Amino acid sequence: MRPEFLLTLLVALAPAALAAATPPVGDTPLPTLAPMIKKVSPAVVNIATRGTVRERGPQNPLFDDPFFRRFFDAPPEGGTRERPFQSAGSGVIVDAKAGYVLTNAHVVENANEITVTLQDGRDLKAEVVGSDADSDVSVLKVKPEGLSQVALGDSAKSEVGDFVVAIGNPFGLQHTVTSGIISGLSRSGINPNGFEDFIQTDASINPGNSGGALVNLRGELIGINTAILSRTGGNIGIGFAIPVNMARSVMEQLIKFGSVKRGQLGVSIYSVTPDIAHSLGLSSAMGALVSQVVDGSPADKAGIRAGDVITTINGQNVKSNSELRNTIGLLRVGDKVDIGLVRDGKPMRVTAVIADPAAELAGGPASIHKAFEGATLVDAPDASGALVRSIEPGSAAAQAGLRADDVIVGANRGRVGNLRELRERAKGTAVLVLEVRRGNTVLLIPLR
Repeated sequence: MRPEFLLTLLVALAPAALAAATPPVGDTPLPTLAPMIKKVSPAVVNIATRGTVRERGPQNPLFDDPFFRRFFDAPPEGGTRERPFQSAGSGVIVDAKAGYVLTNAHVVENANEITVTLQDGRDLKAEVVGSDADSDVSVLKVKPEGLSQVALGDSAKSEVGDFVVAIGNPFGLQHTVTSGIISGLSRSGINPNGFEDFIQTDASINPGNSGGALVNLRGELIGINTAILSRTGGNIGIGFAIPVNMARSVMEQLIKFGSVKRGQLGVSIYSVTPDIAHSLGLSSAMGALVSQVVDGSPADKAGIRAGDVITTINGQNVKSNSELRNTIGLLRVGDKVDIGLVRDGKPMRVTAVIADPAAELAGGPASIHKAFEGATLVDAPDASGALVRSIEPGSAAAQAGLRADDVIVGANRGRVGNLRELRERAKGTAVLVLEVRRGNTVLLIPLR
């Protein structure tokens, strides 16, 4: 039989064969996610918050006169005033027996009144068990009566292309369900000072979805929806969720300690680029290049040197500097860490014990300069300075003009790459002039 005749015969028979193999539409169950969503939705809640925030307004020269401020009920010196606010977000019940609700830290930030609304319409008062701004995770507790919980999945098994469903309360539309796929994994750079390993998804995420559930088709929680990339404030198909494995690790510490006891290794690191890999003779552009080791740090005691490339932590591959930072940041103080590295082209293994950053400060920020009292300082990522993680209101640091999220990049006309360098610059000086990066601006703040 000629090939062209056979091809013609197959084409002619194809419609008949397809019709015979495909049952009528009326006898075929239509695909639906409804059973899974009905099971998961009762564990997704609406979170309404009320509170006050301090904000700094433009300073009028007349406010320098105490009589003028008192007469016109003007804001106190410094130009700050309190403003009431109310907002809404989402949350996920992860422990029905204990009443624990997982959400974003930014959803409940500055809130003094938190109300959790269940799918059945019940309103429950909630209290904050603990919040961690660096990972944007917060744990709430409500009265554990008649609650449903979601099953926790394993986000490490998630792959690009997996189907996912986002459930939350965008724009106040309670229990809105959207679907899509996982568009990317291990995304970072949204908040450079935070601990990030985001799942990217094209399932629609909008304002109000923050803290809601990202679930797989088995109804398992694999992420906490937290952020979007958008020029208008609405969804454009690029949303981010905190992997549930990271959220679970943070949650366990918040429940046990009320805060995250985040340790440190004591290294400054860079991602290994193809150029760096080529110059060091590495087979692939993966890992974290150690550019500096802090004296007396866990890395120093373990024998890690500048120029080493860290490739694994506890047997897990390290792809970049951000991945190493996330992994170390989620470990507890005192944990032993097995570190795989490459030195001069040869693989090595060392063991380090994660240290408490507070202990490494030898007395805390106030020992650097009295004006730092009330501030929490940590090394900024990639040796970019000393990060002001938090400021106590009314403290010496606040009065000096420092704010949370400031990055100290210089002091007394010298560069500052970390806390150790800031301490060295401050030795024996009565006046310390700081060069501070705040957002997109750089300013000078004198400390006396």
